[in-house]
Amino acid sequence: MLIAASLVVLIGAGVLGTALWLNSVTGDVKRVDAFSDVPQGDRPEKAPEAKNAMNFLLLGSDTRDPDNQNGSRSDTIIVLHLDKDHKKAQMVSIPRDTYVFIPKSQTSQYGNTNAKINASYAWGGVPLVVQTVEKFTGVRLDHVVIVDFSGFREIVDALGGVEIDVSQSFDSTHSLNPDGKRHFDKGLQTMDGAMALDYSRERYAFKDGDFARIQHQQQVIKAILNKAASGGTLSNPSRLNSFLHATADAVTVDGTLNMFDMAMELRNLRGDDLTFYTSPTKGTGMVGSESVVFSDDAKVKPFYDAIREDKPLPA
Repeated sequence: MLIAASLVVLIGAGVLGTALWLNSVTGDVKRVDAFSDVPQGDRPEKAPEAKNAMNFLLLGSDTRDPDNQNGSRSDTIIVLHLDKDHKKAQMVSIPRDTYVFIPKSQTSQYGNTNAKINASYAWGGVPLVVQTVEKFTGVRLDHVVIVDFSGFREIVDALGGVEIDVSQSFDSTHSLNPDGKRHFDKGLQTMDGAMALDYSRERYAFKDGDFARIQHQQQVIKAILNKAASGGTLSNPSRLNSFLHATADAVTVDGTLNMFDMAMELRNLRGDDLTFYTSPTKGTGMVGSESVVFSDDAKVKPFYDAIREDKPLPA
């Protein structure tokens, strides 16, 4: 989204050599086959009234997270719904420990059982995550974007940092600092890439664990979007170039996503046009020896039905 919105500014400005430069940026974006291994007969249909709306699956994996030893699980799962007018978007974070049914993988022996939703990536890659999220939500996904958090630090640094309002003071014990620790003071502060990554990763310092981390990730996403779309970035060729290349290096998109078409669709989207949600849950509990998040089934259906039908989400 950020790359696309920025490309339109440059095209409109008629920057010399823009076409060649844009191709060099978009050429850095990796591609993944997200849908060919998804059984088409099992996929939900789009509601007729939502045919022009679009649904993205955003996945993030943090290979530096101490809980993620091999980088094979998706630690961040977000459904992004772009309304039919392409003027507003809702981002729904699904906690990684949400206990759901994971369909049988088409490429491995795993699946066809209940487990934490982030296991779907380890068991069957992106196609199985698509299957699992579509089964859980009833929402048909149009595109997939994967963010490698190892490049997240460079994205924020290329922007010259982002401003985050920290709601409470806390200490991170899994920091990128040499001693593994970082203190955060309550209040508004400018964070560089390493600090923003530590802020987005921390969950052990909070009673509500991953729910606090989700809120912090949403804060940082909005801050990045606002900073990237600001005049200070778009009017600074060096900063814009660094930001776009850093972002391109950190993301992978599905093979059907056309970057230039998306540029036209998303050119006016800003942070204030995004509304953030967390998938309805009943809280945490134990299944065997594992701590999981239980979905609130009574609230989940009307919640995702609203997305599927492009209607306002329930309060």
